[in-house]
Amino acid sequence: MALASPALAASVEVVTFGCRLNALDSATAKAMAGAAGLENAVIVNTCAVTAEAVKQARQTIRRLKREAPSRRILVTGCAAQIDPDAFNAMDDVDRVLGNAEKTAPESWQATRAALDFGLGDTAKVVVGDIMAVRETAPHLLDGPADTIEGHTRAFVQVQDGCDHRCTFCIIPFGRGNSRSVPMGAVVARVRELVCDGAREIVLTGVDLTSYGADLPGAPRLGTLVRALLRHVPDLPRLRLSSIDSVEVDAELLRALAEEERLMPHLHLSLQAGDDLILKRMKRRHSRADAIGLCAALRRARPDMVFGADLIAGFPTETETQFRASLDLVDACGLTHLHVFPFSPRPGTPAARMPQVPPALARERARRLREKGAHALLRHLAGEIGGRREVLAERGGLARTKSFTPVRLATPLAPGTLTHIRIAGHDGVRLIAA
Repeated sequence: MALASPALAASVEVVTFGCRLNALDSATAKAMAGAAGLENAVIVNTCAVTAEAVKQARQTIRRLKREAPSRRILVTGCAAQIDPDAFNAMDDVDRVLGNAEKTAPESWQATRAALDFGLGDTAKVVVGDIMAVRETAPHLLDGPADTIEGHTRAFVQVQDGCDHRCTFCIIPFGRGNSRSVPMGAVVARVRELVCDGAREIVLTGVDLTSYGADLPGAPRLGTLVRALLRHVPDLPRLRLSSIDSVEVDAELLRALAEEERLMPHLHLSLQAGDDLILKRMKRRHSRADAIGLCAALRRARPDMVFGADLIAGFPTETETQFRASLDLVDACGLTHLHVFPFSPRPGTPAARMPQVPPALARERARRLREKGAHALLRHLAGEIGGRREVLAERGGLARTKSFTPVRLATPLAPGTLTHIRIAGHDGVRLIAA
């Protein structure tokens, strides 16, 4: 991909809402917009995961226009894909691009022609049918080099979209159906990033463990992991982002048990600890499935550390059902929690279910976070006195294999791999001796 000159790239700003994948898309969209010659423009890359996220995007658009009335506002992302008419109705918005269009060079070329010269496609809304997209966009692998965080960690999106329909989630309608990047292309991209200085690669996707189902031969995520570790021997660390526990394949389990370069840290999309609530969420795992997976992984890899997404106050949730989620923290041995009070997303089945009062959902989320804080303290305390391999980052920080942050006694150059002794912790991060 031809990138813009520094001057042109600097004249295009990006405001990103939502997930890591949106951040990767934003870097690509900015480069493509600059390469197309767009100037004095800001791209607002929206998120649709909650109604609040959409509200914040609209407020930001209005603020940006007030601050610089002559600046063009270009809106894209999941909220724009799902409800383009809402942004089309805003006088502050100059162009609305869908999720497939935001990473296509021709979309930005047409946008510049339409805005600067009145040429080409002059429609304000350019949003296609995301469900009709079958190929995996090349940008997933050809993103700009600044996806490497300080020559330390690079995120590689190997999958997009989702074939499942959890009752609380609108994202499949913003991202489309699941589609994967061929293994050979992933290996080539990772090799390139390692040559450029990345010391750790993080594989990411909307539904990462569905990787490969649409590819010839239907390889699984474990097959991709093995191929990367085999064909990129200079890669020191390989890490996985959030995964769906029910889709963990046998080859991935073996890789986690046998491959030292595959990090012993998994973030699990668990959401709840009660079977009836899981069924109403239309999740595909049970409480026993989650506990069994964590136990099996810890037997295979004793240093395994788990994070998890959990929702508090899902519709119809009783106090007893909520306590099942609290108890799941100990039953699975969870350490890093991402807790969300349930917020009804218009257009989802869960929004039409009997709701838990918002104040009660927030209170339950507070209790879950408190439980998570105690779990983290136990993990930090258990690390004291041990020697750990860490990967240095900026600002005198580093990360252990379990992704736990460490404050270094002496700052190291980002990307340095070294062993340190853990002397203590401050309640949030470890402290090196």
